[in-house]
Amino acid sequence: MNSTCWLADRYPELALQPLWDYMRKRQVLFQSPLVAACFAFSAHLFFCTPYLLLDLLGDRWQWIYKYRIDGRTNESFQLRRWLDCLRRIILKYLSGILPSVALLQSLRGQSLPDEAPSCFLALKEIVMCLLLFDTFFFGWHYFMHRVPWLFQQVHRAHHQNHNTFALAAQDASIAELVSLQTLAQGTAALVHCHPVSEVVFHLLNTYLAVDDHCGYDLPWALHRLLPCFSGARYHQAHHQKYKGNYAPYFRHWDWIFGTTLVEDSTRPRHEADVHEHG
Repeated sequence: MNSTCWLADRYPELALQPLWDYMRKRQVLFQSPLVAACFAFSAHLFFCTPYLLLDLLGDRWQWIYKYRIDGRTNESFQLRRWLDCLRRIILKYLSGILPSVALLQSLRGQSLPDEAPSCFLALKEIVMCLLLFDTFFFGWHYFMHRVPWLFQQVHRAHHQNHNTFALAAQDASIAELVSLQTLAQGTAALVHCHPVSEVVFHLLNTYLAVDDHCGYDLPWALHRLLPCFSGARYHQAHHQKYKGNYAPYFRHWDWIFGTTLVEDSTRPRHEADVHEHG
């Protein structure tokens, strides 16, 4: 058993090897494109559920709305908005994500290592994936805003939500969803991730996207605990201004390239701002 992690030395049952043995015995299941797509979709819904509950309870307990970034305290919960968004995402998963996952998995090798990664190695690979994906996303996102055709044909669908909410994290065009899926898979391949590390990376990727779009600035939000993360207010400023704050999770690339927006600038702008890209 790989025992680099001190927890594995002291508590062998907590090592990653039993988890990896379980996954390897079900290799055919875990490598199924359908299972992978369903897992990604289910994870997205799971991470969205707490914010759905906040929206539902806000009508009863108005104090919840003081944490809403858009500041709208008198607007009742809009179930139709969530259902319409859910319908669009399901259709795009069936028509775009599922085929792309099948293609990407067919291009990758099927052999799996015998040993699980150490805790230290898994953590290192996950951090490297997050930083590398953040870099790729920043460049691609900036490029989509700078090229009018790309904005109109690929990215504009994601900007239909001026005031973001959790489910909208994956409310984008098929082309954009597939491109981000390819970036995530390519990132893991470049880092040479162990499959365990890759699964955790994809889960964190999904969670951080939901956190960025949740529409709430909560006291326990990740960016308040770790200021290197951007957070929901940071990303909603991008949705309102249609520019700036291009990095998905961290702040350093926007700071380096001078594309950081003032986070309080979240008042809606006229639809004409979208047409500036066309």
